[in-house]
Amino acid sequence: MAKIKVKQIGSTIDRPKAQKRIIESLGLGKISRVKEHNDTPQIRGMIFKVKHLVEVIN
Repeated sequence: MAKIKVKQIGSTIDRPKAQKRIIESLGLGKISRVKEHNDTPQIRGMIFKVKHLVEVIN
């Protein structure tokens, strides 16, 4: 299965609780933290919801 790396580039301060929970469930929480995930529709959906706070890197 393909892997994607997700890097947090924005702060969760003053963001809705739902966005904070998504960042937490992606294994992030601090700016510049990078986590690798399987490329699934569920992960893609979470990334889409917080696309202003994260970036996908290779």
